[in-house]
Amino acid sequence: MRSETRRAHSFAVRSRRCRGPSRDALERHFARERFVTVLQTERLLLRLVERERDAEFLRQLLNEPPFIRFVADRGVRSVADAAAYIADKIEPSYAEFGFGFYVVELKESGEPVGMCGLVKRETLDDVDIGYSFLERFWGRGYAYEAAAAVLGYGCEVLGLPRVVALTAADNVSSIRLIEKLGLRYTRTVQLPGYVSESRVYT
Repeated sequence: MRSETRRAHSFAVRSRRCRGPSRDALERHFARERFVTVLQTERLLLRLVERERDAEFLRQLLNEPPFIRFVADRGVRSVADAAAYIADKIEPSYAEFGFGFYVVELKESGEPVGMCGLVKRETLDDVDIGYSFLERFWGRGYAYEAAAAVLGYGCEVLGLPRVVALTAADNVSSIRLIEKLGLRYTRTVQLPGYVSESRVYT
């Protein structure tokens, strides 16, 4: 992975749906684009996850009570566990698809506040948008700001034909965010490794 930073894509916050070329085309395009800072918004920077730099942050995030409740307990208890999780679950997506989860940082301080990105699951045809933020940063609009930027990036830069979103049926704040992005509920699925069924929004 190259470590230099090129010009990040900048997106205003607005909801949108995807229209564009096939996923094969976006994979060929983005496979050539390896840089740390991927996106920026008015208040946030989104960058690639780095194993040594971000392991402690990821350990904290994956052990937040809302993450365990609405997603799953990933069993990440130590920094070493988190580094292994990055190596096994996050980095392969960059290599295979050219996209994945990104660390969301505050522009002013560089403090990591959450993660947001694009996921291609074996069990779903579409790419979906995922996000999780430290609870102490909730209520400030960061999740929506990051998610809107990632959705725009997937549609307008990567050319994804469609990006969907998934969330637990009782995750009211996540449902509100997804609907604010302009996505609507279509069906319910059971994903491997998740505590409960997930609602799919397209």
